[in-house]
Formats: sequence, structure tokens, C-alpha cells
Amino acid sequence: MSFRTFPHFLISALSAATLFASAGDAIAAPTSYTVASTDGVKLAVQESGNPNGPPIVLVHGLLGSRLNWDAQVRSPELRQYRIITYDLRGHGLSDKPPGPEPYHDGTRWGDDLAAVIQGSHALKPVVVGWSLGGVVISNYLARYGDRAIAGAVYVDGVVELAPGQIVDHPDVYRDMNSPDLQTHLDGERTFVGLCFNHRPDADTFDRLLANAAMASWDMQKEVPTMTVFAAEGLGKARVPLLFIYGGHDALVDTHATLARATALNPHIVSKVYAESGHAPFIEEAERFNRDLAEFVRSASQQ
Repeated sequence: MSFRTFPHFLISALSAATLFASAGDAIAAPTSYTVASTDGVKLAVQESGNPNGPPIVLVHGLLGSRLNWDAQVRSPELRQYRIITYDLRGHGLSDKPPGPEPYHDGTRWGDDLAAVIQGSHALKPVVVGWSLGGVVISNYLARYGDRAIAGAVYVDGVVELAPGQIVDHPDVYRDMNSPDLQTHLDGERTFVGLCFNHRPDADTFDRLLANAAMASWDMQKEVPTMTVFAAEGLGKARVPLLFIYGGHDALVDTHATLARATALNPHIVSKVYAESGHAPFIEEAERFNRDLAEFVRSASQQ
């Protein structure tokens, strides 16, 4: 390269760098919108990451919101993907219809996931469900099959709301459904605390507790009786399935749940994070993000 052409090369390089930085900023900018489910419930949806990357739909659990996935949304490992989060019905910024009817039929929750996939125009996403989010995925699969997704990840996911799979905490669930505000909030705090073997920093924990305080009381009362179609959904799925569970889960019995999941579908792959409780995506976020990125790469190529 001659000295005479060097300034032009430098200008071109700087221009390219500026464009690249601008593109990176655009990729990182989150967007928010709503979609309507089949029964009219409006769901708050958020997107971040690379809008042109393979999509991931993250489904939070009971008493949560999209904020549960903060470590994934901010992850350099996952930034290459199109990350779609939404607040479940009765949670966060989504609608909180009154009464038991909107929450009892598990099919409605599966319809919500379908509405998010369709409303976001996500092509063959990997769906990731934490805790109650596992039920949402199973009920989605039972109604819609697996044709529209590339794979599914259950993160300490509930397979069935059945004794033996759900760790018994009758006092906690009684307090959560108490009409007395202080008792109710104390029950919520205990429940959120049970999610962790290693509790996160105070700011994160307080934010998760605020999530719980926003959740519909009617929804919380009805969820233990909601219908779950695991055999019809999880049992018949043929896309790649990854189950990531904590070795110290105090809410879902890891070994019993994995045994039941394997009985329903022998093709699942499971990983147990020995140091995590119910929330390995928070407690061991870097490891989880690597495992999720690798799963998405593999599933998206099939």
C-alpha cells in the first residue's frame, strides 16, 4: 500500500468501524410491543439482541416477568441471537384478568406462547421455559405440535403438577394465598427465597420480589389446579429437548421430575448443575448461557 493511498484506506476503515458500532448499538437496543392471545389477553413482549439471528423465546416462571432473564439479555454469548421475552398472563405488564377462568385451562397458556411466536414472526425459535414455563411449553406442544419450533429447553421446568415432582411447602403456598396483605407478601418473599441455593445480590433479589408483588392474586390461587398436558405435548415432541436442572432445587424435585420426563420422552438430554437451586440461569448464568448458546446453534442447524 502506498503512502498516498493510506489516508483513503484509513478513512474507509474508520467509516466501516463507525457503521459497525452503529449496527451493534442498533442490535442491542430493546423493543417492546404487545400481542393478543386467542381469548383477548394482551401480553407484553420485549426483544433484544440480533434481530437477524436465530430466535430464542424465554418463558419465565410463577411470580416472575421478563426481568428474570436479565443475565441472558445482557449476555455477550447470547447477543448474537434474537432474544424474545414476554410476561405471562397475570404477571408483569401483561393483562391480569380477574377470576379463576383465565388461568385454570392450561391450553390458554399454550395459546399465549403461540401468540408470541406468531406475533413476533419468529421463524423456528428455540423456546426456553423456567419452572411454570415448562408447563407452558408442554401445553403449547400438546395443542400446536413442534413444527413451528427448533427445540425446547426446560429449566427446572415443571413437568406435572403432581405430588413427588413438586416439593411440598404447604405453609408457603397457604401464606401466598392469604387475604392478609402482610402474610401474603411474607409468603411471596419466602417463595422467591426458595428459588435459590445461592441467593443473588440484594438488588436482583429485591427486583424479583417486586415481580412477585405485581402478580395476580387470582392467578396464584388457580395455578396449582391448572391443567397440564405433558404426555400429549412433551411426550410426542421430536425436536431436540434439553433439560437443565439445579442439584439443590427446593421447589421441583430434580430427580423425580427428570425420571418422569424421560419416561414420557426418552430422547431428552439432561444436565444437572450441582451448585444451583431452582434458578441455574441466575445462579450459574455464564455456564447456562454457554449451554444455551450451544443448544441453539445445534438445534437451529437441524
